[in-house]
Amino acid sequence: MARAPRPAAARNPATADSLRIVHVFRDPVGGLFRHVRDLCRAQTNGGHQVGIICDATTGGAFEERLFEELAPDLALGLHRLPMQREIGPSDFATARRVAAVARTLSPDVLHGHGAKGGAYARIGGTRLRASGVRVARIYTPHGGSLHYDRRGLRNRVYFAAERWLGRRTDGFLFVSRYEAYAFTDKVHKPRVVSDVVPNGLRPEEYEPISPAPNARPFVFIGMMRDLKGPDVFIKALAQLHSVGLPVAAHMVGSGPDRDTYRDLVAALGLGEVVTFHEPMPARDAFPMGKVLVVPSRAESMPYIVLEAAAAGVPMIATKVGGIPEIFDEQWKRLVEPGDVEALASAMEEALADPQPLLDATAELRTEVRQLHTVEVMATAVEALYRAALQGTPAR
Repeated sequence: MARAPRPAAARNPATADSLRIVHVFRDPVGGLFRHVRDLCRAQTNGGHQVGIICDATTGGAFEERLFEELAPDLALGLHRLPMQREIGPSDFATARRVAAVARTLSPDVLHGHGAKGGAYARIGGTRLRASGVRVARIYTPHGGSLHYDRRGLRNRVYFAAERWLGRRTDGFLFVSRYEAYAFTDKVHKPRVVSDVVPNGLRPEEYEPISPAPNARPFVFIGMMRDLKGPDVFIKALAQLHSVGLPVAAHMVGSGPDRDTYRDLVAALGLGEVVTFHEPMPARDAFPMGKVLVVPSRAESMPYIVLEAAAAGVPMIATKVGGIPEIFDEQWKRLVEPGDVEALASAMEEALADPQPLLDATAELRTEVRQLHTVEVMATAVEALYRAALQGTPAR
């Protein structure tokens, strides 16, 4: 895709009506990718020129369709490079390639998402600034390395890297208060402008969804990795199944540990009551189950929880990350992460008497609708971009 021409040299990006914004991230999957897509569309609708730099080795057919849908909103194009998940020597070469691509796009803002995307965006932006280009280096962690504790050499390396990169950052955007607190606690208090801007939803996502006539009692939707807790969900199902309760379920998603969970289902004798499905839009998956189960061990501001709340889908979730911020006064009904017994108990209660959960769901939907919109999110993000370009002091 051809890039848009660079405006005149006298242009001041801090006050210009239209900004050139490049989002940098690694995995085009999950909630992070959803967040970037929403920002790209909203920023394009706001008159800005937007592009993406991301990994070339992850994602599948579902993600490719999402990129195709997003293409009209990417005036600065889609640029895919190989990006390694773990920290390694290849990261330096990748950072140079990201900087080289960014240079051709002449961005006003390099917005890095996730630990790897944040590193590449800030290193690339620093190289551009060294050559005289005025660019704001913005970072949104989306959880990432903030989910790690301080123990272990690897984790200490991650946090040391975050501190080093913090001195090469012009603005921090956090998607939840939990994320902002975790960053201050484990890395440092931001020394530049920062803000908490929760994820937002589109108006059509507040249309209610009902279970299909053949819906199973439970559905899991998410990445198939231990951080999201599919193993806890499967073990809770097995516990209920062992006492004769109807616990058929659908599991929707892909990920590095999917085969492990298939093996666990088989080993626990659940092969006839648990069905795995490839990734699909959440609103297509919601009708497959009467209750959504979110058994995550760590989260920041999960879209799946927001989407379910907006659609009026009954939900059992864990008390981690930014989920209590979404549930607000209902946080006491969240279960402890990794606790099979607690999750099984909550699921059994939903089977025995679904009405209390339905009542709580209706109340939660009303509260979420007042707080989480794409328009509010995009407006706040743009305000931070401009504050960073103007060098506004930390707040």
